[in-house]
Amino acid sequence: MNIRPMNGRVLVEPSESPDEAPGGIVIPDSAKEKPCRGTVLAVADDATEEVAVGDQVMYKEFGGTEVTVDDRKYVLLSSDDILVKYIETDAIPE
Repeated sequence: MNIRPMNGRVLVEPSESPDEAPGGIVIPDSAKEKPCRGTVLAVADDATEEVAVGDQVMYKEFGGTEVTVDDRKYVLLSSDDILVKYIETDAIPE
Protein backbone atom coordinates (compact mmCIF):
# COMPACT_ATOMS: atom_id res chain seq x y z
CA MET A 1 0.00 0.00 0.00
CA ASN A 2 1.41 3.37 -1.01
CA ILE A 3 -0.66 5.84 1.00
CA ARG A 4 0.83 8.58 3.12
CA PRO A 5 -1.65 10.78 5.01
CA MET A 6 -1.16 14.55 4.93
CA ASN A 7 -2.46 17.62 6.79
CA GLY A 8 -2.64 16.01 10.22
CA ARG A 9 -4.54 12.92 9.08
CA VAL A 10 -4.32 9.34 10.34
CA LEU A 11 -5.07 6.24 8.21
CA VAL A 12 -6.96 3.52 10.11
CA GLU A 13 -8.02 0.02 9.05
CA PRO A 14 -11.44 -0.60 10.66
CA SER A 15 -11.93 -3.77 12.69
CA GLU A 16 -14.74 -6.00 11.51
CA SER A 17 -17.67 -6.34 13.87
CA PRO A 18 -18.45 -9.92 14.89
CA ASP A 19 -21.19 -11.88 13.10
CA GLU A 20 -22.41 -13.38 16.38
CA ALA A 21 -23.43 -11.82 19.67
CA PRO A 22 -21.87 -13.26 22.86
CA GLY A 23 -25.02 -15.37 23.44
CA GLY A 24 -24.66 -17.05 20.03
CA ILE A 25 -27.28 -14.94 18.24
CA VAL A 26 -26.36 -14.27 14.59
CA ILE A 27 -26.43 -10.55 13.74
CA PRO A 28 -27.64 -9.74 10.19
CA ASP A 29 -25.72 -7.17 8.13
CA SER A 30 -28.60 -4.69 8.33
CA ALA A 31 -28.40 -4.63 12.15
CA LYS A 32 -24.62 -4.30 12.47
CA GLU A 33 -23.22 -1.03 13.71
CA LYS A 34 -20.64 0.86 11.73
CA PRO A 35 -17.18 -0.07 13.09
CA CYS A 36 -15.62 2.61 15.27
CA ARG A 37 -12.47 0.74 16.20
CA GLY A 38 -9.39 0.00 14.15
CA THR A 39 -5.64 -0.21 13.75
CA VAL A 40 -3.50 2.79 12.81
CA LEU A 41 -1.65 2.07 9.54
CA ALA A 42 -0.06 5.46 8.82
CA VAL A 43 0.26 8.85 10.49
CA ALA A 44 0.99 12.20 8.82
CA ASP A 45 4.18 13.98 9.90
CA ASP A 46 2.20 16.90 11.34
CA ALA A 47 -0.43 14.75 13.11
CA THR A 48 -0.62 14.15 16.84
CA GLU A 49 2.24 12.33 18.56
CA GLU A 50 -0.20 10.45 20.78
CA VAL A 51 -0.80 7.67 18.24
CA ALA A 52 1.65 5.61 16.24
CA VAL A 53 1.49 2.91 13.59
CA GLY A 54 0.08 -0.29 15.06
CA ASP A 55 -1.98 1.36 17.83
CA GLN A 56 -5.57 0.23 18.40
CA VAL A 57 -7.91 3.24 18.48
CA MET A 58 -11.59 4.10 18.77
CA TYR A 59 -12.88 6.96 16.63
CA LYS A 60 -16.09 8.93 16.08
CA GLU A 61 -18.84 6.93 14.40
CA PHE A 62 -19.36 9.40 11.57
CA GLY A 63 -15.86 10.88 11.61
CA GLY A 64 -13.32 10.72 8.82
CA THR A 65 -13.54 9.75 5.19
CA GLU A 66 -13.85 6.19 3.94
CA VAL A 67 -11.37 5.31 1.20
CA THR A 68 -10.92 2.10 -0.78
CA VAL A 69 -7.49 1.01 -1.96
CA ASP A 70 -6.86 -2.37 -3.61
CA ASP A 71 -10.40 -3.50 -2.67
CA ARG A 72 -9.76 -2.86 1.04
CA LYS A 73 -11.63 -0.21 3.02
CA TYR A 74 -9.83 2.29 5.23
CA VAL A 75 -10.81 5.40 7.17
CA LEU A 76 -8.84 8.63 6.86
CA LEU A 77 -9.31 10.58 10.10
CA SER A 78 -8.18 13.90 11.47
CA SER A 79 -6.44 13.49 14.81
CA ASP A 80 -9.44 15.21 16.46
CA ASP A 81 -11.71 12.32 15.39
CA ILE A 82 -9.71 9.80 17.45
CA LEU A 83 -11.36 9.36 20.84
CA VAL A 84 -9.47 6.53 22.55
CA LYS A 85 -6.14 4.75 22.27
CA TYR A 86 -6.13 1.26 23.77
CA ILE A 87 -3.23 0.61 26.12
CA GLU A 88 -2.10 -2.82 27.22
CA THR A 89 -1.50 -3.20 30.93
CA ASP A 90 -0.04 -5.99 33.01
CA ALA A 91 -2.54 -5.70 35.83
CA ILE A 92 -5.54 -3.68 36.82
CA PRO A 93 -4.51 -1.01 39.37
CA GLU A 94 -6.27 -1.15 42.71
